[in-house]
Formats: sequence, structure tokens, C-alpha cells
Amino acid sequence: MPAARPWTTDDDQQLRDLAAAGRSVRDIADDLDRSKTAVGRRMQRLDIQVDRTRTLAATRANVTDAKGRRAALEVALLGDAERLRTQLWQPHRYWDWGGKDHDFDEMTAAEPTPTDKLKLIQAAGVALDRSLKIAVHDADGGHTEAVSMLDGIAAAIAAAADQMPEQDAT
Repeated sequence: MPAARPWTTDDDQQLRDLAAAGRSVRDIADDLDRSKTAVGRRMQRLDIQVDRTRTLAATRANVTDAKGRRAALEVALLGDAERLRTQLWQPHRYWDWGGKDHDFDEMTAAEPTPTDKLKLIQAAGVALDRSLKIAVHDADGGHTEAVSMLDGIAAAIAAAADQMPEQDAT
């Protein structure tokens, strides 16, 4: 592995300027021809903060999009369960290739066989179960935001404690 290139004062200034312009760590690393890790470490040493508002907004948009997709899937799975269940009591077409001439044969029964009814009810149950798991997952949506809020409060308390003058224990 080649030796790390030392940071110059010009590199540090360019790093400050790019961070102030709102560039991401990845973009800064590309511009400076350095790794993201090296840029991140140097930013920590120089106490350069990155504006995360765009990242936060993009993450929230992705979470919202995923929740919408899960809601659509939940409804589709519920519909699948309903369609599978209705097949239990409907005429069922059976077909097969067989015989010495390998003929195609087909027949319609008034209802599926007990074995096929079992398979249909199992498939409907799986679809219903998955639909319910999605509903339960999304019902707990506030949990992540609450943890994030508590992390923010803990960070604010720690920062405030760091600002308080030390007192003698006399």
C-alpha cells in the first residue's frame, strides 16, 4: 500500500472551502484525490462540520417512499389472500401429460381436491401473514424518530455539560 500523502495547508484550506460550500465528503474526497476515510479523519482533526440537511432530507424521502411501497404491497398481499381463499369453493381445472402416447388430458372438478384446498389455504395464510407483518412494522414507525430525538437530546446535554465551568470539590 502506498504511503499516505501528507496534508498541506493548501489542502486544508481547500477542504474547508469545499465543506463550507456544502459538498459531501464523497465529493470532497474525489476533488482532493483522497479516500473518504482520509477526508473524514482530517475534517475531524480540523473540527470541520458537514451540513447534513440534504442527507437527512434524502433519507426521510427514502423512508417515506419505502413505507408507501410497503403499504401497496400490504394491500396486494391481502388481495392475494382473498383470491386464493375464493378458489377453495370454485370449480378447479386439472390437467396432465400422460399415457403411453404422452397425451394432454384435462378435466374440471366441482372443487379442488382436499390436498389442493390445503395448499390454497396455506398460500392464503402466508399472504395474509406477510400483509399483517408489514402493517405491524409500519405501525411502529415513530420508534426510529423517537430514538433519534433522544440521541439529539443526549448530545445537547453533553455539549452543555462541556460548557459548564468546573467546580472545586471542597
